Amino acid sequence: MPAVTVSNILTLPRVSTPEPSAQSRPVRSVTTAPQGFEGEGFPVRRAFAGVSMADLDPFIHMDQMGEVEYAPGEPKGTPWHPHRGFETVTYIIDGIFEHQDSAGGGGSMTDGDTQWMTAGSGLLHIEKPPESLVVSGGLFHGLQLWVNLPSTMKMTDPRYQDIRGKEVSLLSSPDGGALLRVIAGEVDGHDGPGITHTPISVIHATVAPGARVQLPWRKDFNALVYVLAGRGSVGAERRPIEMGQLAVFGPGDVIEVAADDNQESRSPSLELVILGGRPIREPVAAYGPFVMNTREELITAFEDFQAGRLGTVPAEPHPGHDVL
Repeated sequence: MPAVTVSNILTLPRVSTPEPSAQSRPVRSVTTAPQGFEGEGFPVRRAFAGVSMADLDPFIHMDQMGEVEYAPGEPKGTPWHPHRGFETVTYIIDGIFEHQDSAGGGGSMTDGDTQWMTAGSGLLHIEKPPESLVVSGGLFHGLQLWVNLPSTMKMTDPRYQDIRGKEVSLLSSPDGGALLRVIAGEVDGHDGPGITHTPISVIHATVAPGARVQLPWRKDFNALVYVLAGRGSVGAERRPIEMGQLAVFGPGDVIEVAADDNQESRSPSLELVILGGRPIREPVAAYGPFVMNTREELITAFEDFQAGRLGTVPAEPHPGHDVL
């Protein structure tokens, strides 16, 4: 699980140690993500399954894609499909994935890269492995998060952000036991590169065996921790958690996580996604690729898609023919 790393974590800026009066956030629940398939058949874990929308707000959906070792010919993606009313955040930990959308955004992403697509008023997009990976096979592991937009931003113009792994903010826990990659938002005054319509923070943390992290967290944000790999515990109560599980925290000032002393050889550290945001607290009407506020808006989204108003699939040049 390479993502983005450093040779000497002690050279990085460190998050501050919480004040003694800071309140540790209690753990409300720990749930296990069911496994399924997405797109053309790549394996996913549905991280938010069984969790109430009130606890997730402003997030809608999150899939852990893989981790899977593809044989030659096996890598799969998604066909062209529409979105409206929210943002998709695709983070690649291992492997290569390509994105293209009808608004002109897109490109290739690999270890530690993030592609942030604001669907807004609507577009079409496709995600797929490059032909070279299809031919060779190989390791693939990533994450896709859906971030809701408030009603005033549902019909904003589509926007695309290509965030290279080297652009994320790298931080250390006070004792150097954890590497924190700030992808979006801010943590303890340190900003990540992702520009968000909805105030959120997204972090990929690697916690060394036996290490414990007390992470300052905004009071007005909710707090979620999802385990990508490894075993550990969450909260001051040290509730056990392992790969494929999501912890929902209650109110407070600090998120506490710890890695077990012993980890598996294939996952030598505890790998976490730590995320939270300011709840929007508006009605959510979601169906398939659309996230709106009312059923009537959903119907309009489907009608607009069927009428071609969400964009068209860009033409691809045919080999051997000149493109004018």
